[in-house]
Amino acid sequence: MRHFYLLGLILANLSPALAALHKSDVGIVDWHQPYVGVPLTSLSTAPTFHNKLGRAPIVLTATRSNVLAALHASNGSLVIVSLSGPGGAFLRSIDYSTGQLLLEKRLHPPQASYLLDPDDFGLGTTVAVMEESPDILALTCGHTVQRIGEDGTLFSIYAKLVTTRSTVYVVGITKSPSSQTLHVTSLSALTGEPLAFVDVPSNITEGLSGILSLSSDTTTVDPRVVWLEAGTIRSLGLVPNLKEKPTSVKGPAYNKIIDIGLQGKGLFVALKTDDTGRILKLDAEKAGPKVIWEFSDSAKSDQFAESFYLGGLDKDGMPYIGRVFWSFMLGKAAVHVYYPPLAESQGFVSGFTFDFDTQKHGIISHVASYMTNTKERNLPPFLVLTTTTGAVQLWQGDIVQWTREEGLSMLQVAEMVELPERKSITAHIVHQDEMFVKRIGRQLTSAKGLPLSLFRLLNRFTTASFASAHRRVVPTSLTTTASDSLARDAFGFRQVIVAANDLGKIYGLDSSNGAVLWSRMLGLGWAAKVGGKVIPSKLFVVRTVIDGGSPEVVLVTQRWANNGLVDTVIFHVNALTGEDVSGKSPAGAVLEGIDLISGPLLEAYQLPGSSKAIVIIDEFRQAYIYPETPTNEKAFARVASKLNIALRAGRLGQRQLKGHHFNKVEGGRTTAFWTWVFSLPAGEEILSIISRPPGPIASLGKVLGNRTTLYKHLNPNLFAVTTTSPNTCRVYVMDAAKGTIVYHTSIAAGKGKGKCDLHATLVENWLVYVYWDEEYQWVGQTKGQRLVSVEFYEGSQPDEKTKSSELSPYSNKSLDITTIERSYVFPHAITSIATTTTKFGVSTKDVIVANANGQIQSFPRLLLNPRRTTNKPTSEDQEEWLLQYDPVLPDDAHRVLSHNYHVANVRRILTSPAYLESTSLVFAYGLDLFFTRVAPSGTFDVLSETFNKVQLVFTICGLAAAIMVTRPMVRRKRLREKWYQ
Repeated sequence: MRHFYLLGLILANLSPALAALHKSDVGIVDWHQPYVGVPLTSLSTAPTFHNKLGRAPIVLTATRSNVLAALHASNGSLVIVSLSGPGGAFLRSIDYSTGQLLLEKRLHPPQASYLLDPDDFGLGTTVAVMEESPDILALTCGHTVQRIGEDGTLFSIYAKLVTTRSTVYVVGITKSPSSQTLHVTSLSALTGEPLAFVDVPSNITEGLSGILSLSSDTTTVDPRVVWLEAGTIRSLGLVPNLKEKPTSVKGPAYNKIIDIGLQGKGLFVALKTDDTGRILKLDAEKAGPKVIWEFSDSAKSDQFAESFYLGGLDKDGMPYIGRVFWSFMLGKAAVHVYYPPLAESQGFVSGFTFDFDTQKHGIISHVASYMTNTKERNLPPFLVLTTTTGAVQLWQGDIVQWTREEGLSMLQVAEMVELPERKSITAHIVHQDEMFVKRIGRQLTSAKGLPLSLFRLLNRFTTASFASAHRRVVPTSLTTTASDSLARDAFGFRQVIVAANDLGKIYGLDSSNGAVLWSRMLGLGWAAKVGGKVIPSKLFVVRTVIDGGSPEVVLVTQRWANNGLVDTVIFHVNALTGEDVSGKSPAGAVLEGIDLISGPLLEAYQLPGSSKAIVIIDEFRQAYIYPETPTNEKAFARVASKLNIALRAGRLGQRQLKGHHFNKVEGGRTTAFWTWVFSLPAGEEILSIISRPPGPIASLGKVLGNRTTLYKHLNPNLFAVTTTSPNTCRVYVMDAAKGTIVYHTSIAAGKGKGKCDLHATLVENWLVYVYWDEEYQWVGQTKGQRLVSVEFYEGSQPDEKTKSSELSPYSNKSLDITTIERSYVFPHAITSIATTTTKFGVSTKDVIVANANGQIQSFPRLLLNPRRTTNKPTSEDQEEWLLQYDPVLPDDAHRVLSHNYHVANVRRILTSPAYLESTSLVFAYGLDLFFTRVAPSGTFDVLSETFNKVQLVFTICGLAAAIMVTRPMVRRKRLREKWYQ
């Protein structure tokens, strides 16, 4: 027995290593796609080209995901990705070609960040009193200087710097109750001593964005500040004593001035009142800018969309200005490029069009350009486009060079959909409504392939050419887009991942390599006239391959129109092709949805059983069925009386959970009426409501070493709730039927974090949650991450069986529960948690987590078993494979599923079963996408790569031959024995 125990302990400790990802499997059973996020479109953070002498051009951008990225302009691949902290807190200098950090300086605490908004000034603690003046200069956030009067009146905020060899000019605005005026202070470049300041009589309506600072390549031209006032472009020369008078540009009225990134060349664009674009340049001969070019046909028109104006420098430092717009008449995007005059020539304009796909990528939201040499005017510029759906494209002339679907970095919902077999697809498409004679002819034609099929079958059993769980299911190419090539592999590893983001786009991804199979834009319906956005709420698979035909999904969304109206919209999509199942949208066009509810939704559920209908609850708690067919309505009526749901209620700071039960209203829809109320403590907010996922349960209990049984508490109404408050985080497990609290714990909120870093998952009778532990009671304890594993069993002792899955929620035995829990020190903070899922639920369930270090880790249930004994395991414990309790979960590299990939900012982990019971598919999405497959209990249902099939075949053949030879001998022997009886 002692040897058995030692062997069991060794195997248990080695089990993570045995199930670990082998080096040969990297890139075969998994894939990783890094993204940078959707680019920001303000001038200082939008995509822009950078070119260093002797190096290929690189596209730099900052994104909504708080990332600074550099992309190869040649193919769109990543050069560097740098995750940034809170805005404005740190100054960093980075070599964009290598990602090496050259300089880092903390400017102010991250929590002290302020928006640079004249309507909301924040005061700091660093102050100075101005000489010969009672006014005070206050430095806020480490980067903003404000001048404050004796009575506390806020005078100025500075946001622009203009430098010369001797003087630094700080430009800002002074706010008064009636207007905003220009304010300039000059400082000595050597000592920082203030030289002069001036408040220029003006009325600036656009704030700091309406002020430009122009300079020139020549030292003979003084820099100037330009602003728009009452339709007139005005400017002020910057000299050390600030004695110059403002001047105005003569001509028509203007309504906007645009910074095109060429302020250092003295160039900018101004729009007239009819939106005609004009280029102005700082003039060396007269004080102020002058008009040097006007773009023809740039006025507001029904034939053209709003224009984008951009500027850039070629590799020789020569400027150019471009105009990009959409032509409704041509159905294409058009580009006009103006080249300012050189010393030996005059300026001129060139142009071209390109086929930008608005149905697929939305509307262009930003354009950046790059030209190798403005003298080679026959070469079109490179354009980097950012679209409203998050796509980033590089065009050279009318040819697209590459596309990055950065909208995939903002996925909100996702589901995996099984693929049909190839013969099932063919049968469904070709043989539907086939006549008898044609069927006979087709079958005779198909019989020609019988010899080849027999040869393949023989080859499969006599060679190594057979399906393997450790081989790639399709080629590595990311260009697979044909829906007719979509068919499942032998083990069901290849599936379609349907996902949607909050930028109004839905995707179909190939789980074998991450390729985009199809994508569709989500239409706004009537809200297209006023503008709005579509926010995904839930995604359901409503038809699978088992039901016949192509699988289908339903996306439940809320459409927020700019006029304040909110509607619930349904999108019904073919999972293989992206086609609209409802038939409202033609192929290739914008996907139009079905307006189901004129108002917001509270929750959406999928009915249990074979109907797969969706129940959507509106703000009045009325139930809507989709698809609304008689069959689905009958299915809902059969189970409505058994459904119990919990919904959020109450106001901010006074949250409640309300349980609801469905009842039919005479003459109206089935409505959910509340049956119980649970009021949270004041100030407590709900983080998440976690329902127990549906799925098969292979084992109803756990047999102990003493041959008794602990029966799982499998109440179908159980759900978990995580909450947060300023000082406390809480986890509840409740019964949705009557609001009973089955389990409850309180956790001290992290003081430094400002919120609860709490993640939980609930499956069968197992609850796992991870949190940040701020408390320590004695010497030797430390703060850190904690994982708590909780299991619920029926009765108060083994062998007590209450049949919780069938028990009435109002039975006295419904609360007869035994709770067992253990706490472990977890190695890292996590961002998402899930459990593995298999086809029949036979395999053990592992916990999959995404940690803050960009890793996807797997922890076997064996290590997280709350019944692990604190003493030396007894013989009975050894029979259950119980390990001795160790409060520290080691950070074992063998448990890292993502290998050496850095999977950034994972928001959710999705698991799905394969056709093999041993294997679970894992898909993690956030900033990056990652996919792999795991076998929690080992690949017990598939032969290994090294299995000798040839030897097995020869052995069977030899045994068959031996039987054939010995059978007559045995028959003759028995016959002789009968003669002698």
